[in-house]
Amino acid sequence: MIVEWTRPNLDHRLVLQWRHGWELEHKKHPSYEGRTSLSLGKLTNGDVSLKLSEVKLSDEGKYRCYILSLERESIVELVVGAASSPVLNVSKSSSGVVLECESKGWYPEPELFWLDAEGKLLSAGAPETVRGPDGLYTVSSRVTVEKRHGNSFTCRVQQSKIQQIRQKQIHVPDDLFPANHAVAIVGYVGFVILCIIAVVFILAVIRIEIQRKGKSMTRKGKERKEDMTEK
Repeated sequence: MIVEWTRPNLDHRLVLQWRHGWELEHKKHPSYEGRTSLSLGKLTNGDVSLKLSEVKLSDEGKYRCYILSLERESIVELVVGAASSPVLNVSKSSSGVVLECESKGWYPEPELFWLDAEGKLLSAGAPETVRGPDGLYTVSSRVTVEKRHGNSFTCRVQQSKIQQIRQKQIHVPDDLFPANHAVAIVGYVGFVILCIIAVVFILAVIRIEIQRKGKSMTRKGKERKEDMTEK
């Protein structure tokens, strides 16, 4: 049996050639040396699947399998993917708590989302994506959050093409959030208003008391004059 696996987009297309029980290593593309094989056990059943080890990003693409004795061929597309779990960091700011998420070693380019405790999307700026010399992507994002029910937040990184999702959840303690200045201001204003009302009330009472004493003294003065007149 003669089996050939080739890649149409390469100048030297041969990936593997199997001829009468032997793989001809010297004829294949240099980048595939020592990385390709067929399963001897499956060959007896007509299975000529290509086994590729130490997969690289450059291995992605279409492969052609051709069986010479049957004059039949088949095209297979290899999709290469890589994923890794995100790392979260927390810091404080005057407006809330800042969450930072970073995930390295992705391929193809992934997406990043922030979710709250109820699974709803958080409003955040576009994530930053950088592709390294190894061809892998690093994605990062930061978002400022305020205190809310649950205080749990999730960074989700996903790649739909390879159907991979990685996510990490974090719970932010209440004491990390800045004090609610609005509540403090309302409380202060309320206290000042109560003080003003109290002062006005006290002044009103004093005024009423002064007026009452003044009327009493006037009445007593009239009574004394009347007594002196009668005498």
